[in-house]
Amino acid sequence: MPETAPRGILLVDKAGGMTSHDVVARARRALGTRKIGHAGTLDPMATGLLVLGVGPATRLLTYIVGLDKTYEATIRLGVSTDSDDADGTVTDHATNEALAAVDRGGIDRGIAALTGEIDQVPSRVSAIKVGGKRAYDLARAGEEVELKPRRVTVSRFDVRDVREVALEADPGAAEGGPSRAVDVDVVVDCTSGTYIRALARDLGADLGVGGHLTALRRTRIGPFAVSDAATEIAPDTQLLRDADVAAAVLGAFDVSAEEARDLRHGKRLLGAAARLSAPHPAAIDPDGRLVGIVERRGADVKSLMNMAEDA
Repeated sequence: MPETAPRGILLVDKAGGMTSHDVVARARRALGTRKIGHAGTLDPMATGLLVLGVGPATRLLTYIVGLDKTYEATIRLGVSTDSDDADGTVTDHATNEALAAVDRGGIDRGIAALTGEIDQVPSRVSAIKVGGKRAYDLARAGEEVELKPRRVTVSRFDVRDVREVALEADPGAAEGGPSRAVDVDVVVDCTSGTYIRALARDLGADLGVGGHLTALRRTRIGPFAVSDAATEIAPDTQLLRDADVAAAVLGAFDVSAEEARDLRHGKRLLGAAARLSAPHPAAIDPDGRLVGIVERRGADVKSLMNMAEDA
């Protein structure tokens, strides 16, 4: 008999220098299936948690991509780049005198202004589409990119460390030019769609010295932590069961074998809405298998999305 195709959720700790697509390609080769997708990209410079869906579990990614996230980052104050991160080209240096005026109190005030609900203008090299084209493609082609502010929530923006760093000497720079910067290590809890690069840019702008991101690591997506992620992907890498993941993200709705069959056949569960404890929970059958995602329809429960049964 042929082996059962892999299905489930794979947590990966992405290394720096790789794209999210590179990670997906490696997973496809290792697991022997092309049906793999990811929930939320990480820039090549960034490291940390990437959530992959394998097989039928790719259908759960739409419920994972919008979860809150946690990042650890280093913001360099005193240097601006055209991408708001270290992969870009330096566009400006603050003078040593301007940087000397930046103190911990000013940094804390700037961070406080960027905490809570804020209207954030994404980086000009983001993946947001403008007129059908990615903003980063337009920027690299030399076109002016104007992005509209988006409402995001930064629920935590804590400083871990502040330190002065020496900049590498620029052979073409005049004597007495900028020679230092300030690095700020932070941890950020935020809603999906928040750009940490933009926080670095805006903090630097608020302080009048410019800023960009030099390091970024995603440590959490919803209930999933990078400490539980694989650093290498092999054929025997453990996948999380789709039922367990769906229940953790959406809540569980236990159904009988007969109810599971009815849901899979598109039937409503009459009068079952009183049993719901979440808006769109995961229906779990008596064997612990994921039937699908359900929702309330009046007093009834109806399937919103059904999962393929185990082979």
